[in-house]
Amino acid sequence: MRSSRLSGVMPGPAGRNGPDHRRAPTTGMGAGAVDAVDALLPQTQCGRCGYDACRPYAQALARGDADVNRCPPGGEATIAALARILGRPVKALDPACGAAGPRETAIIDESACIGCTVCIRACPVDAIIGARRWMHAVLESECTGCGLCIEPCPMDCISMVPARTGPATPEGWLAERAPFSRRRFERRRRRESALESAPHHRERAGRIDAIESLRTRSAEQRRADIAAAVARVEARKAERGARDAAAVPPAKQAREPGCRPRHGEDRR
Repeated sequence: MRSSRLSGVMPGPAGRNGPDHRRAPTTGMGAGAVDAVDALLPQTQCGRCGYDACRPYAQALARGDADVNRCPPGGEATIAALARILGRPVKALDPACGAAGPRETAIIDESACIGCTVCIRACPVDAIIGARRWMHAVLESECTGCGLCIEPCPMDCISMVPARTGPATPEGWLAERAPFSRRRFERRRRRESALESAPHHRERAGRIDAIESLRTRSAEQRRADIAAAVARVEARKAERGARDAAAVPPAKQAREPGCRPRHGEDRR
C-alpha cells in the first residue's frame, strides 16, 4: 500500500528535480548559521524539501539559496522559526513539497516480508531491523516517518500509519526526538563511509546494485522475479536432496528410522 502523502515529492539535490532553489535572496550569513538552522529542522531526512537530507537544506537556507517553506514534516512551526532566525517573511508551505500532517511511522506486513533488506538500506536513521531472509521490523520510536522505505520495497508490504509512540506533533518531535534522529543519521553516514573503504565493498556493492535494480521494474515484474528466484532455490534444494539420497548405502536406506546400527555395521 503506497502512501498518498508522498505524492508530488521530488527528493534529491537542488537543481536535479523540481523548482530552482537559487532564487531566494542571499542572506550573507556565515557558516555558523548552518548549525542554528539545522537545529530548527525536524531531522526526518525525508528529502521532501528537494535536498538529500536536512543538513543540505540548512546549508542552502544559510546561503540564501532556498526558501523557508519547503519542510512539510516541520509544518507551520518550522516555517515560522526559520523565517524568524533568517529574517525572512513567513510563507505558506510550498505545495510542491507535499502536504503537512500528523506524524506517521512505517509498518511492515510481516506475512509479506521476504527479508530482502532493501528497506533497511533505504532507512536514513537505521529504524528498520532484520537480516537477509528473515522478517524485518520497524523501530517505531526511532522512525521519522520519512517514507523512503516504501518505494523500493519489492513486495509492497510497507505502509505509513499515524504514529503510535512518541510525540504526535512536529513541535514535540523537534523538542524530544530530532537530536537523536540527527545522531542516528550521522552515525549511519560514518558507517557507510567506512564500508566504502573496506576491501570487500566492491563485491557487496555489486550485490546491492543487483537488488536495487528491482526498483526500475513494475510491481508485477518484481514479484515475478522474486517468484522465479524462489523456484530456483527450491529446485536446487530438491536436486541436492535427491543427490544425497542416492549417496546413502542400500543397507542404511532399508534400516527403519530410529534404529541403532548393529555391532560392526557401517555407521555412516
